[in-house]
Amino acid sequence: MSKPLSIAIDCQIAPGKSGGVATFVRCLVHALGQLPDGDERYTLIVRDGNQLEWLEPFVGRNQRLVVRAKPSAGEAGPTFASRLKRTLGPLLPAAKRVQQVINIERQWPEVPLSDGFYESLGCDVLHITTQNFVVASMPTVYNPHDLQHLHYPQFWPPEVIAWRETIYPTGCRLAKTVVVGSQWIKDDVVRQYRVDPDKVQVIPEGPPVDFYAEPQADFLASVARKHELEQPFLLYPAVTWPHKNHVRLIEALAHLRDRYGMSVRLVCTGARWDAFWPSVQARLDELELKDQVRFLGFLPEDELRAIMRLSRALVMPSLYEACSLPVFEAWLEGVPVACSNAVALPDQVMDAGVMFDPNSVESIAEAVRSLLLDDALCEKLKALGERRATDFSWQRTAEGYRAAYRRAAGRPLGARDLDLLARDWMRHPDRLQPA
Repeated sequence: MSKPLSIAIDCQIAPGKSGGVATFVRCLVHALGQLPDGDERYTLIVRDGNQLEWLEPFVGRNQRLVVRAKPSAGEAGPTFASRLKRTLGPLLPAAKRVQQVINIERQWPEVPLSDGFYESLGCDVLHITTQNFVVASMPTVYNPHDLQHLHYPQFWPPEVIAWRETIYPTGCRLAKTVVVGSQWIKDDVVRQYRVDPDKVQVIPEGPPVDFYAEPQADFLASVARKHELEQPFLLYPAVTWPHKNHVRLIEALAHLRDRYGMSVRLVCTGARWDAFWPSVQARLDELELKDQVRFLGFLPEDELRAIMRLSRALVMPSLYEACSLPVFEAWLEGVPVACSNAVALPDQVMDAGVMFDPNSVESIAEAVRSLLLDDALCEKLKALGERRATDFSWQRTAEGYRAAYRRAAGRPLGARDLDLLARDWMRHPDRLQPA
């Protein structure tokens, strides 16, 4: 009998700053720990005590946490910067001043090599859950998540694009399996990086509120008081990254005010990204909408779920979305959805939301207006959303990842594993065989 399969999952992220990736990691860890069958064992790698506290409540019986305080210099790779430091020694301060004067770039992105830490864990497979690929001497499952930087390069500094275009294609080519959340992203990875389609696996995600406590009436009331929420309001939970398109949503509210005399309240949650937040704030001031739009910042999951439950509708104007976890949340909370028709959102939403062009202020405004004025439409969308939500679950997602781990390790696959790896249940939910 073979020994139980052991999987190392790299969970080294920054909670509160990593957007949907953080939610993805925690939900996947929790779901893998709750699977009722299988003898797999999981080693969860975090980088400090804060991450330990963030992830520990979701750890299951077959999982252990390993804190890695700081990656070694070796894993970061012998970069030009590190070689420069060793060579110049005491002359480095002067070299830095020269570099600042003549503006010479001192380093370039390099793919990091494992310094032996991952291998020391004794696992059979490594799952890198973020875009930070590391070359290790073990079968690797890799999540590039999306290639947004190639579609909206104007939103990214050149050095970030250079880093991504060094790390991403290498990870996609060297990983045993590349996992993405939708067929749209798979097609993009295959096209952009010329990766063998057979190694890119589609595993849709599930609704994150599967694992959060049901908000009670008194808690809903306390959250409403705490944040001074005045109903009805729209909700948009997203970090203020440029592609999240907050500015056009704000302009759509101004359009509704100026054309129809509507005063629409909007509540935004999520971290404020320093590089772009001033632009959002300036547009609010220019359009005189500060009384209608509130930015609450990053909130605990239970409060965010309560605010979702209290909202009139979720509006998702993102220019680029591989899979929207807030859309899942809205469906489970009985909240109607209006979202953009960009990237994979049409596949995810199907008929369970009002779709609009995220590049058109008027299109966004009309979608919002329909949800605010048409009660019958909202009730229809609630029912459609509830039905569509049943096509997804984190248990199914976790089973899909477990099947990918087994395949990467060369372990035998059962009928359920084969079925999960052969299906795209986002586009074809009715074709998936029951568990």
